[in-house]
Amino acid sequence: MKYSHLFAKTKKSIPSDATAVNHQLLLKAGFIDQLAAGIFTWMPLGLRVLRNVESIVREELNAIGAQEVMMPALIPKGNWEEGGRWNGIDILFKMKSQTDKEYGLGFSHEEVVTPLAKQYIHSYKDLPVSIYQIQTKFRDELRAKSGVLRGREFGMKDMYSFHVSLDDLHEYYDKVIQTYFAIFSRMGLTKVKMTEASGGSFTKKHSHEFNVLTPAGEVDLAYCDNCSFAENSELSTHIEGESCPSCKKGTLVVGKGIEVGNIFDLGTRFSDSFKVTFTDVDGTIKPVVMGCYGIGTTRIIGSVVELFHDDKGMIWPESITPFHVHLITLPGGVEKGEKIYKELQSKGIEVLWDDRNDVSAGVKFADGDLIGIPWRFVVSSKTGDQVEVKKRSVTESKVISIEDAIKLF
Repeated sequence: MKYSHLFAKTKKSIPSDATAVNHQLLLKAGFIDQLAAGIFTWMPLGLRVLRNVESIVREELNAIGAQEVMMPALIPKGNWEEGGRWNGIDILFKMKSQTDKEYGLGFSHEEVVTPLAKQYIHSYKDLPVSIYQIQTKFRDELRAKSGVLRGREFGMKDMYSFHVSLDDLHEYYDKVIQTYFAIFSRMGLTKVKMTEASGGSFTKKHSHEFNVLTPAGEVDLAYCDNCSFAENSELSTHIEGESCPSCKKGTLVVGKGIEVGNIFDLGTRFSDSFKVTFTDVDGTIKPVVMGCYGIGTTRIIGSVVELFHDDKGMIWPESITPFHVHLITLPGGVEKGEKIYKELQSKGIEVLWDDRNDVSAGVKFADGDLIGIPWRFVVSSKTGDQVEVKKRSVTESKVISIEDAIKLF
């Protein structure tokens, strides 16, 4: 991609309500555009990151046998009533059609997936099964804030599993936990703590949340500095400085996190509402046991920016970066730069080439740092037949041959 052809460019001014780091940088770098509070257009650079996030999620979920579907976001009132959530859910967007039929926009899809599964689950031989979607969700937040961390419209992966028993559900539940950690790790989110939390509007049982540790978080946590132990501070009886109740070696730390995922043991809450049953091996009729698993795909992007940035801009992990290389050509390097551009592309290395000839080197470098692509290649009259290479996360650069530069990938 040539920068001169890129639809959205960097900005000098952003809305005054952009106080969160991710909000400021994503807007300024042209990754998103704000239509209204909590409502964003994902621009070409931002959408490339989002698609990379979604690709990792798909790969890991497909690996544990989950199957992808796409359900409607517009859900009839009758489904919400049958699921028991038309009234009393303050975040549900409600609307009425020209024919006076009422609908709610999906903030979660139990009311769609449960009757859908009912059509195909009849016997224990049909179980277990797990289906997921990656879709836009809607929540009528009273105060949309923190950029893409808390929006009224946002991207989410929601998965639902169906089982013959609680034991079978819990076996799969544990498998999903490990899969979630693998997903987050691939995106550079290695400081993730799993905590137990209330199931809220989903279930009266407990659930688990996955929180990225960062001072920019909204969730208060008490966690061990040595092992995986963590609790939501609202439910915790422990205080900072105590010995870890789990490993006995670490010390409890109180900090903040951003919730990027959650999982719920739904039991038979929705299968009872929609009368989803199966015939067991002994001929008895039993309710299907369900689990629900969410990951905020757009929320992950906000979390990554909050974690990986400096005073110049964003620093993208290589697994989800919009491009691998930010190629900058300066006077005397355009012809050589075009050759490098084509060569990198032929090797499958995605490149954003700042080919502008009407801005200074300083502007190009500043935009490059703001956008945060992992590698910067600079070609000019000074580099000759070589290229100046710099990683975004470090300050030092080096001049090497084009062949050696390509070997970096």
